[in-house]
Amino acid sequence: MKRDIVTNLFVIKFANVNGTGSASANKLFSKSVFRMGVPISPKNIFPSNIQGLPTWYEVRINENGFLGRRGGIDVMVGMNPQSMERDIAEVEKGGYFVYDSTKPLNPELKRDDIDFIGLPLMEKCREMYEDPRQRQLFRNIMYVGSLAALFGMKLDIAKQLIAEQFKGKEKIIEANCLALQTGYDLAKELHRCPIAFRIETRDKVGNKILIDGNEACGLGAVYGGATVSAWYPITPSTSVIDNFARYCRRFRMDPETGQKNFAIVQAEDELAAIGMVIGASWNGARAFTATSGPGLSLMNEFLGLAYFAEIPTVLVDVQRAGPSTGMPTRTQQSDVLSAAYASHGDTKHICLYPSTPKECFELTATAFDLAERFQTPILILSDLDLGMNDNMSEPFDWDDAKKYDRGKVYSEEDLENMTERFGRYLDVDGDGIPYRTYPGTHPTKGAFFTRGTSKDDYAVYTEIGEKYIGNMERIMRKWETASKEVPKPVIRKTEKPCTVGVVYYGTSEASTIEALHHLNAMHGISLDSMGIKSFPFSEEVGRFIDEHEYVFVVEQNRDAQMRTLLINEYNFDPEQLVPLLHYDGSPITARYIRHEIRDWILQTTTAPRRRSRFY
Repeated sequence: MKRDIVTNLFVIKFANVNGTGSASANKLFSKSVFRMGVPISPKNIFPSNIQGLPTWYEVRINENGFLGRRGGIDVMVGMNPQSMERDIAEVEKGGYFVYDSTKPLNPELKRDDIDFIGLPLMEKCREMYEDPRQRQLFRNIMYVGSLAALFGMKLDIAKQLIAEQFKGKEKIIEANCLALQTGYDLAKELHRCPIAFRIETRDKVGNKILIDGNEACGLGAVYGGATVSAWYPITPSTSVIDNFARYCRRFRMDPETGQKNFAIVQAEDELAAIGMVIGASWNGARAFTATSGPGLSLMNEFLGLAYFAEIPTVLVDVQRAGPSTGMPTRTQQSDVLSAAYASHGDTKHICLYPSTPKECFELTATAFDLAERFQTPILILSDLDLGMNDNMSEPFDWDDAKKYDRGKVYSEEDLENMTERFGRYLDVDGDGIPYRTYPGTHPTKGAFFTRGTSKDDYAVYTEIGEKYIGNMERIMRKWETASKEVPKPVIRKTEKPCTVGVVYYGTSEASTIEALHHLNAMHGISLDSMGIKSFPFSEEVGRFIDEHEYVFVVEQNRDAQMRTLLINEYNFDPEQLVPLLHYDGSPITARYIRHEIRDWILQTTTAPRRRSRFY
C-alpha cells in the first residue's frame, strides 16, 4: 500500500496483558521519542485488577505541540490475543498493525486497508532465554527495538535510558540492550524499514519535563508548606501521598539530627483521614489529604464541619469514573457538583481545576494559602488522566522569597492588648472573614475556641434563628470576597466578534484548544474560549457567557455538572449553555470536540430546533 510519509505526527498504541512487564517497555519507547526532542502525550489505559486483563498504552507524537488526545490510531502494537480483534478494528485506514507472528494471525482478522507487520518475537525469545519470565520481559524490549527500526530511529537514546535506569547493574543493562538490538535487527531483516510513519530528531521540547499530576501535587504540597498528611489508599490518588512522602524525606528532614519534620498517617478509612487533617489544621499545621470520588463521599460530613467551624482544610480529589466504585482506573470529571456542595445543609466549597502538571503544582501550593486566608476547605479537582499519566510540562517555578499567607491570626500580644471581647466569628473587617488564633496562644483567653454547632459571633452555642442566619450570611460575604481572589479564568478571544463561545476546565483544555484551532483552519469557524480555573466563579466567567448567544460547555461526565453549576450560580437560560459531553472513561479527544461543534453549528444554521438533541 503506497502512502505519504508522515514524520512526527501520528498516534501509536500498545495492546498488552496487564502484569506482564510491558509498562516499562512502553515508557522506554515514549521517553526515547521525548529525548529526541519530539513532543509526546502518553496515556496509560489499564484495568482495575492486578494482572491478566487487557491493558493499553497510547502515545501521541506531535511535533506541533498538540498534547490532548487526538482520536484514532495509526500504528497498533498488538501483543494481546485476547483483544486483537478490537485492536485491529481500531487502526485507521492506511495504518499498521504490528504483531508477534510466532503464531499465525487468524485470516478472518485481516483488513485490506492496513498493513500487517509480523515479528516472530516469542520464537526468538525461546531461542535466547530458558526462563519463561525472561522470555516475556525481553519480548517487550524486543518490540521497542523493532519499532525503532520501523520508525527510522537510532538505538543510542534507548540504550542510554536503559543505562540510566539500571545504573551500576551492568549485567541487566547488557541483557536489555541485547534484546533491544535483537528486535531492531529482526525488523530490519524481515521488513522494509522505515515505514511511512517516521520519527526524526527535533528541537521542539526545549527544557520541558515529563511528570504526572499526582507527583506535581505532592511536590506542590511540600512547597505550599504542608507538614501533615492523613490518607487512606484509593485509586487513582494514592501516588499523591507517595510522592509527598518521598519529597518530605528529601526536604523535611533536619540535616543535623535526621529528625522528621513531617507526619504522614495512613488512617483506617477516609473519615478518619479527613478528621486528622482538620484536627492538625485547627492546631496550626498545614495539613491535607488526597482521595477520589468514593472517598469524597465519605468525607462529606467532616467537610461540612470544617466549612461551618471555619477550619482550613486542603483536599486533592483525583477524579475517576463513577458512580459507586465505578471504573476505578478510568478517568472522568465526575465530582464537580459533589465537591462544590459537599456535605449536608448549605455549603459552598472553593474548588480549583488544574489542567497541567504545572498547574497541579502551583494550585496545590496556592490551596494552603487560600485555605488559611478564608478559613475553609479547598478542594483541588484533578483526574486520573492528569494524575497518573506522564505529561509534558514547563518546569516548575518557585520564588524562595515567597511568604505563606496564614490569614487573620491573632498573636498573644494581639489578644493581650485587646480592649474588646474577642469574637471568633465576628466580621471585624466587613469581608466575612473572622480572626482566629492557634491553640495555646494565650494562657487565659480562650480565643482558639471553635464550634461546629450553631453559635453566635463569640462561638457561644445558640439555636436562635437570627443568630444562625447572621452567621450563614457572613460566610456568604466571605464567599463573595473569595470570588475576587481565586485564580481567574483563561480567556482567548478571536480577532472578530463572535456569538458562540466555548467553556472548558481541567483536562478538557488541551483537546478543546486543539479542536478550536482545527475548526478555524479546516472549516473557517472561529470561536472564543474560556478555561475555568476555580469556583467560586469570578465576574469574568459570567461576563464571558453574557457576551455570547450560545456557549458550549465541554466536560467529561454524563450529567453536564459544570453546566449545572453555572446555571445554578448565575441563573442562565439553560438553552444558552450547550453541553458537549464525553464519559466513556477515556480522555476526551480533539476530533470528537471538533465534530460535535461543527455539526451543531451547521444544524443550527439550517434548522435551529435540532439543538434539542443535546438535551
